[in-house]
Amino acid sequence: MSAAITQKAEKYALQCMEIWGGNHAVDTAVSVTGIDAWVVSQPYAGSETGGDIHYLSMCGHGRLSRFTVADVSGHGGEVGELASTLRKLMWKNINTLDQTQFVRKLNQEFSHLGQAGKFATALLASYYAPTDHLIVCNAGHLPPLWYQAGTQTWKFLKHDISDRLDNITNLPLGIIEPTDYYQFAVRLEKDDLILIYTDSLIEAQSVSGEQLGQGGLLKLVNQLDVSNTGRLCHLLVDVIAQYRNGAPADDDLTVLLLHHNAADPPQQSIGDMLRVMGKMMGLVKV
Repeated sequence: MSAAITQKAEKYALQCMEIWGGNHAVDTAVSVTGIDAWVVSQPYAGSETGGDIHYLSMCGHGRLSRFTVADVSGHGGEVGELASTLRKLMWKNINTLDQTQFVRKLNQEFSHLGQAGKFATALLASYYAPTDHLIVCNAGHLPPLWYQAGTQTWKFLKHDISDRLDNITNLPLGIIEPTDYYQFAVRLEKDDLILIYTDSLIEAQSVSGEQLGQGGLLKLVNQLDVSNTGRLCHLLVDVIAQYRNGAPADDDLTVLLLHHNAADPPQQSIGDMLRVMGKMMGLVKV
């Protein structure tokens, strides 16, 4: 497999009140209640850090998990401060199911950088384990792909409400302040998959200069073997590289795959609850 990867995939279980991620090169498996996740992030030109940011978090009771992917304009270490800001906002909203206020605050932060021409697209997905619902808020990002185990097919995960809203809503971060954001929910069945990605995938060019595009990506993933979810991100990255005929990607690349294992939230002991309360009150380092 091509590209720079600094960590080899070993499953890491997030604890309550924990946030994991950043804008570094990574190839890691992460688990939260009800979801097994795999993250492959490859910064542009083999750099250690890039313009793609990814974060995963789990709330204080193990019921609510959040998955965020942001694609910031430009490359390199200058994104580090924005990654830190995103992490702080995720911490502040770690127990909040409604993520629209979170995105509005994030848009305000990016708007401060508007004169420098900085903007970002972002996809936030929150999984609520008690009901198996995934709540999605899309700030100008590419729509995720949803593999429905019942039909064994992929489709784009989006809501037709966007067709009835004014174009001023759900814009990329840093374009206009204020901007309103909406979210929608879908119920996941066991073994459903959600694929969140950045635009390096659809902008991959063939030898003849033809971009893969969203339609090409959908056709491609429908041909992949999903029986081994732990290898699916690597299969996709390899197939994209083949489409480019081995040429290096001209942008940061991030793929986040969620597998719905439908596990129920754990029962918490008194000790667990006290530790969670300590973290929420700032008494325990996160």
